[in-house]
Amino acid sequence: MVFGVLDLIYWVLGVAAFGMSGFALIHAIRTPARAFAITGKQSKQLWLIILAFSTLFAFSAAVQYLPVLGILTIISVIASGIYLADVRPAVREIGKGGNSGPYGPW
Repeated sequence: MVFGVLDLIYWVLGVAAFGMSGFALIHAIRTPARAFAITGKQSKQLWLIILAFSTLFAFSAAVQYLPVLGILTIISVIASGIYLADVRPAVREIGKGGNSGPYGPW
């Protein structure tokens, strides 16, 4: 009974790590390369490589090929977290044009 609950918790953690990494990878793919250069972050190609490996390792943990609390899964969560907390807010501001008024876009 206890191992069944722990397996379920580890599976949910693996799926959450995969979702986070996948979201970060999709956002990096859709962001223009010049946004990374303008904000002074690493290049888009480097982030795509990092996030692709991150998504691969997180998927491997979600299907229980790798241990969820293994070092590769933890590194993938850290890499995705850095992208989502630091890079995403910086590059998201670049694409906004000048068509917004004082109360939002019009």
